[in-house]
Amino acid sequence: MSLILVVEDNPTNMKFVTAVLEGAGHRVLQAADAVAGICIARESLPDLIFMDIQLPGMDGLEAARQLKADPSTRHVPIYALTAFAMAGDEERILAAGCDGYLSKPVSYKDLLAPTAGRPR
Repeated sequence: MSLILVVEDNPTNMKFVTAVLEGAGHRVLQAADAVAGICIARESLPDLIFMDIQLPGMDGLEAARQLKADPSTRHVPIYALTAFAMAGDEERILAAGCDGYLSKPVSYKDLLAPTAGRPR
C-alpha cells in the first residue's frame, strides 16, 4: 500500500480522489492548502503527491518547487491535478518540478495510472 498525499482545496474533488485511491488500497493523507501540504510531505514522506495547482495563498507550483528543492522530499513524485489545459500549461507545470500532469476533471483510470507499480 502506498502512502499518497493529496493537496486539494475543493472538498468534492478531495472526496473523489481520496475514495478512488483508498478503493485501490492506498493510504491517503489530505491537505487543503500548499503550506499544510508541504508540512505533511516533510513529516510523512509520502510515496506520491497529487497537487492541485490553484490553491489559496501559495499555489501548487510554488509548493512543488519548494518540495523539489528540499533534499528530504525531492525524490517524491508530484503529479499536478489542475483545470489548466491551455497550450503551454503542461510544460510550465513540469518546469516547476512536477513529475506529471493530470487535467481536471480527472478519471479514476488516469488517477490510478501514476500509482501503478507502487507498493500497496
